[in-house]
This record gives sequence, structure tokens and C-alpha cells, in this order.
Amino acid sequence: MQATRDFSHYVKDLGSGLKHIDLAVEGVSCAGCMAKIERGLSALPDVTLARVNLTNRRVALEWKQGTLDPARLIDRLAELGYKAYPFETERAEVKEAEQSRFLLRCLAVAAFATMNVMMLSVPVWSGNVSDMLPVQRDFFHWMSALIALPAAAYAGQPFFRSAWSALRVRGVNMDVPISIGVILALGMSLVETANHAEHAFFDAAIMLLTFLLVGRFLDQNMRRRTRAVAGNLAALKAETATKFVSAEEISVVPVAAIQPGDVVLLTPGERCAVDGTVIDGRSEIDQSLITGETVHVPAEQGTQVYAGSLNMSGSLRVRVSAAAEGTLLAEITRLLDNALKARSRYMRLADRASRLYAPVVHVTALVTVLGWVLLGASWHDAIVTGVAVLIITCPCALGLAIPTVQTVASGAMFRAGVLLNAGDAIERLAEADHIVFDKTGTLTLPELEVTNAAEIPADLFSLAGRLALSSHHPVASAVAQAAQAKSPLVGAVEEPGQGVRAELDGVEIRLGRPSFCGAEALAAARADVDPAASIVAFSRRDEKYLFAVRQRLRPDAEAIIAALKLRGIGTEMLSGDREPAVRAAAAALGIAKWRAGVTPAQKIARIEELKRQGRKVMMVGDGMNDAPSLAAAHVSMSPISAAHLSQSTADLVFLGKPLAPVLAAIDFARKALHVMRQNLLLAIAYNALAVPLAIAGLVTPLIAAAAMSGSSILVMLNALRARSVGRS
Repeated sequence: MQATRDFSHYVKDLGSGLKHIDLAVEGVSCAGCMAKIERGLSALPDVTLARVNLTNRRVALEWKQGTLDPARLIDRLAELGYKAYPFETERAEVKEAEQSRFLLRCLAVAAFATMNVMMLSVPVWSGNVSDMLPVQRDFFHWMSALIALPAAAYAGQPFFRSAWSALRVRGVNMDVPISIGVILALGMSLVETANHAEHAFFDAAIMLLTFLLVGRFLDQNMRRRTRAVAGNLAALKAETATKFVSAEEISVVPVAAIQPGDVVLLTPGERCAVDGTVIDGRSEIDQSLITGETVHVPAEQGTQVYAGSLNMSGSLRVRVSAAAEGTLLAEITRLLDNALKARSRYMRLADRASRLYAPVVHVTALVTVLGWVLLGASWHDAIVTGVAVLIITCPCALGLAIPTVQTVASGAMFRAGVLLNAGDAIERLAEADHIVFDKTGTLTLPELEVTNAAEIPADLFSLAGRLALSSHHPVASAVAQAAQAKSPLVGAVEEPGQGVRAELDGVEIRLGRPSFCGAEALAAARADVDPAASIVAFSRRDEKYLFAVRQRLRPDAEAIIAALKLRGIGTEMLSGDREPAVRAAAAALGIAKWRAGVTPAQKIARIEELKRQGRKVMMVGDGMNDAPSLAAAHVSMSPISAAHLSQSTADLVFLGKPLAPVLAAIDFARKALHVMRQNLLLAIAYNALAVPLAIAGLVTPLIAAAAMSGSSILVMLNALRARSVGRS
């Protein structure tokens, strides 16, 4: 049967005979890539629009309704050298993108107004205000009002809306004093201008909004880009299933289009994308991503299979089922939900610092006004002093202290191969003092390798590799890759569940199970020497050889474990795999504490035990069985090859084969937290110095805004130090 590809689930009808699809594209890095893709796709018949977004690595395509198959667009990108897959934007990402665009518009309006109001203020600053003609002074003030008032009304919406929401429920937040300070400054300036006073403070109010919007936009944009990258990675994993449209017709469709009751085909070497029950066929399946157990289990009619399982040999027909309450995946999901609820109570460092901020500012400003009135000052002068207190204590530096460091540090982590999934991950990662590693796919690479290649004669190794090319089995693929085989043997026949055989120069050669090749005794002896390896046998007449195939440790894993110990971080390994395999890996890496055959619930129990001992636990894992423990840990990380559920649960995702990004992430996080604390101390020191001056009436609202801006610039410059590690 020839499988067709059906991507209609992702196609949107725009009306007027036009269709639309969004594609996530891997490898887009520059303007040249954009031009190449847009030209290449626009050359296809009926394509009316091809637009590349370099920021989120996506392509928007429109074409005339007709014969153009969306799969052709994927193929065309492959011809251009780019991997792509249909992308369906999550609702949360759409909402964050809209919010980010709104903040950017507010920032643009505020910045434009600030520049113009400051230009109008220059004539007032440069001369003696009392010597200016009232009509000149009033002209500059009224022009400033015409610019500042509508600009503040628009640009201040993020703060005004947030403040109003808090006040409606009889609460306060950081946006309440901001809003009061801006409104009072504008209102006082309007009154001063109407009364022909010498000073107005429009520039102070609009400058305040500009700097606060910078911090708000940086924080929002970091979270939006992180979500976009995570969405692309999920799409580029190309999660599809081969669905039976009829008894004899199959079609490759997105997993999102699969419904309970559908029948899907699972071919040898394919990873299952659904939960279901085998209704036809015999094979073996690798459930290591789910259970951590590397021993393959038989699959036949009635066997349950789970998303993430790898089919090893024969083809299977699987009827898709809903995740019942008693299934393994349902149990994992329940554990995951509980762990996420427990973690959601964690407060960010900036939030904790801001809880007392709003009431303190309000009380300080109110006491200042009342104090000056009691000392004999006019209400006008007392309110001006109170406005100066509100402005000089506005949390601009505090608001920038955390998001600027997060933005700088996340960029540095990205260059080191680490992606952030959670906004507060840096703070929690910096506190980690104990790491729990999974083994399979985490400390080891997902790819298989032949560990005893040196024991096999070169000519037979090459022959076995060519024979392995005719098999769909992942273990056979490892043999073919190790032998660097280029062309399969003509006439090779694969016997499902057994191996591959072919005839060469009148002699039959075989590759597969030891029993298939008559090498059971050799396999038993090899199992005693290397119990963690999968055994593949090769036979030619009386010549019999064994290939020991297994996942190898990440190339720098031993060095990284040693480096973690030097930093005072404890390490241990919890794996669902067999004891011999776990013991061998722990010994090779120098990990003293390890446990094998561990269930998801037992992993969580161990993490909770470590928490009770006062440890800040970091979990690094990749399988679906790791998802609950990833969520239960203080902070978590997964490799890019992880199961989908694990990636979405982890706070950080690392790229590539080395384990070095784990160490780099910790180093950057510790440096970032150090800089965050410095920024908070700078903000506190600024307030400790500036607030008494404002209360004493020595600071005007304009000077208060300038001082606030200076503290913000200092905080932003200090945040740049988070780009590198190794120096403070």
C-alpha cells in the first residue's frame, strides 16, 4: 500500500478561493534564508503569498484553491534544504503575541511623546524660567500637554487596567502607585499650566511610562519567544500516524486528526504516536521512553501500546483508544497534574519583593503630604512634594531588575544550547544543589552504537552492514551505520521478528536474533560479559559473530558529573531500566547513588524525600515516565530528544549530544541570580538615598523622573554582566 500525506487539518480557508497554512521551519538563520525560501515557494504554481518570519522561524503561505497539495510545499522546502512541518498556533501563544504587540505600540507612543516633550522642555531648562514671558512659558507647557496627555492615556493602559483590576477587588499591586503617580503628575501639570505657573511636569510623567514599558516589554517578549521556540520544536518533531482510511488505503495524518476508534499502521522502526491496542500483527516494542526499561516486550493481538513506544520488528495494526483511567499514561498524567499544582505556588523573586512595595509607597506619599501641611505648607506645595515622592519611588528600577537579567541570561543560555520554558526557571535553577538524572536518553544518547566493532573482521563487518540495510529494525540500523554501509545486498529477505537473510556466492548469510543465526551459546556468554547490551548475531557457514549494540553515554557525561561535584552539587541516578545497565552506567560516570527499576511514583517519592532534607532538587529526564518527577522537582531539564510530554513539563530544554548545556545552564543561572540580587540592592539603595530627599522637598517631580531614569539605566547596564560566567 502507498501512503498518502494528509495535512488538511492545518489548512485554513480564507475565502475568495484562497487557502492558508503556517509552517515551522528549521534552519532559517538570516535574511538570505528568508529570500531563498520566499523565492522558492513563490515559484510554485498558484502560490500567492510566501512570507518568512525570521523571529519565530515560521512561514505563512497562501495559494489559490485548486490542485496544489500542502505536502508539495513541505517537499519544496526540503528541496531548498529546510525541514518543515505544518504548525498550529496554540491559543496561549496567540494571546501572548497580541499582548507583546500591544506593549510595543504603547512603548513606541510613549517614547515618541517623551522625545517631543523633552524637546519642548529644553527652552524652559536652558534659561531662567522667571525671566521668560508668561505667554512663551505657557505655550511650551500647553504644547507639552497636547502631546503628553493623549500619549499617556494610550501608553499607560497596561498599568491603568492592571491597577483598576486590583482596586476593584479592594487590593493593590505595583501598578497602583505607578498609575497614581502618573495621573497626579499630569493633573498637577495641567493645573499649573492653567494657572500660569513656572513649572509643569508632563515630561516627568511620560518619561516614567517609557522606562516602565521597557521593562514590561522585555519580560513579555522573553516569554513569548520562549513559547514560540517550544512550539516550533514540537511541530518539527513531525508527530504523525499512518491511518487506515479503508481496508486497503492508508494516509499519513497529523496526530491531532486521529480519533478514538481509528485504526493505525505501526511499521518496523516507527515510534508509536497514539495509545491503543494491537488488533493484528506480531512484533517487539521498546518502551524505554515510557518505562525506562530497555528490554523489548512482545506485542501481539490484545497488547496495549503507548505513545512513545518504538516498534522493533513486525508491522502492527493498532486501534486507537482514549486514555482510560487505569492506563499508564493516565496515571502519569494524574501525577503530573498534582506536581504542577504544588509547584505553581512558587513566587518569583521580584514578586516577593513587590508584595510590600505598593502599600509602603502609598503610605509614604500620604504621610509626606500630611506632614508638610501640618508644618504650614500649602496644599499645592504639599501635593507637589507628594507627587515627587510617588515618582521617585516608582518601581522602574525594580521592574527592570529581574526581566532585563532574564532576557540577557536567556540569550546567553540559548547560545550555549539551552532553551527556557518557564520565566522563573533561572532563579530556581540557580538554587539547585542536588541533581537527579534519568539514564536512558538522558545520560545516554538516543542513538544506538556497536560497542565491540573492533572484534569483528572488517570484511564480515562490511557484509553485515550491507545486510542490515535491508532491515527496518533500529538495532540493525546501528550495525549498518557502524559499518558505513552504502548499498544493500540484492535479494535480501527480512523475516519479521527474526532477522535478514540473503544468498551471496551460493552461501546463505544471516543477521538477526542469535537463535536465527545459530549463535545461542555465544550470546549467552556475551550476556555475562555485557548484560546491558542488545545482541545481534551474524552467520556465514560456520563463521558466527556477535554485535553488541546499546546506547552510549553522552560524550562528556563523565566530565560534567565531575564538574558538578566540584560545584558542590550532589548527583544520583534513578532509572526504570534493568539493574545491570544502570549499575554499569553509574560506575562509568562516577555516580555513587543510583536505583534501578524505579516507577514514576517512586521517583516522585525520592524527590519529596530530598526536599524534606532541605535539598533543592533538579531533575533531568526525557521519558514520559519522567514527566511527573520533572514537574515535582524544584527545577527540571530535558534533552531535545525527549518525549513530548517531558519537554512540555521541563523548565529548560537542552540541544545537542553533549551534556555540557546542563552545566552551562547552572553556571549562567547562578551568575544571573547574583546579578538579579545586585540589581535589587541597587534599587533599594536608590530608594534609600532618593526618598528622604524627596520627602524633604528637595526634589521636584522632574528631577524625580530623571533620578528614576538614571537608576533604571544603571540596573540595565548591570544586567549585561549576566552574559558571561567566570567573573563577577
